[in-house]
Amino acid sequence: MEIAQVVMDTNVLIAALRSKYGASFKLLSLVDSNHFQINLSVPLILEYEDVVKRKSQQEVLQSEDIDNILDFLCRVANLHKIFFLWRPYLKDFKDEFVLELAITAGCDFIITYNKKDFKGVEKFGIKVLTPKEFLEERGLL
Repeated sequence: MEIAQVVMDTNVLIAALRSKYGASFKLLSLVDSNHFQINLSVPLILEYEDVVKRKSQQEVLQSEDIDNILDFLCRVANLHKIFFLWRPYLKDFKDEFVLELAITAGCDFIITYNKKDFKGVEKFGIKVLTPKEFLEERGLL
């Protein structure tokens, strides 16, 4: 099976950091495993950092732990600069940079809990799945 190229939405990272029992945590634990390749851009990693470090998240992890996780993701990910914007395409403008990254990186999947926010991205050959759906499709769950 070919290694899938993915973009992981911020809500998946948040879910993974809140609980070690769900599909999001399993997905995060497989990031550097040759089952799929995560893709990042500066806007996405900055959003990860902003959302994860908000006060509700700091109850779960210390700031240093968060920095270590984000540094790890940056180290193992394919990093991309976005040169072409597809805006406006999605209903929620906050998701535009996720779609732009997925298109630029030639991703097969956007992994998110907000599938409805990415309606129409199949036009670009991208499937939108929850972490559980992705892991099941790839035979990892």
